[in-house]
Amino acid sequence: QVQLVESGGGLVHPGGSLRLSCAASGFTISSYDMSWYRQAPGKERVLVVGLTSVGGTNYVDSVKGRFTITRDNAKDTVYLQMNSLKPEVTAVYYCKARGYQVGVYRGSYEYWGQGTQVTVSS
Repeated sequence: QVQLVESGGGLVHPGGSLRLSCAASGFTISSYDMSWYRQAPGKERVLVVGLTSVGGTNYVDSVKGRFTITRDNAKDTVYLQMNSLKPEVTAVYYCKARGYQVGVYRGSYEYWGQGTQVTVSS
C-alpha cells in the first residue's frame, strides 16, 4: 500500500536541531518531487521546502541557511535537517510526494503523510 510516514519530530529548545524523516512505501521516490510543509495551530498549511526529482530546491526565505532537504533514493526516504530552531517554526510538519501523469498536460497526483509535531520551546 502506498504510504508516506514522517518521524523525528519532538520537543527541542531554541537553537537546537532536529532531523525529520519521510519514509515511502509502495512506490519509488526517485521519480517524484518531494516536499515538506508545515501547519501551525490556526494557520494554513504552507510549503517549507521542495526538492524536485532532478535536484532543484526551493526554500521559504525564513528557513534558508538553517533547513536542508535531502533524499536517499536507495532508502526511499527524504530528510529535513533543521538547525538553529526558533519557536516560530513550531508546527505539524508534513511530507508530500508529487508524481506526474505521462502524456497528460499538467496532470499530477500527490501522496501525503500524516505529519509529525515539531515544538520549539524553552
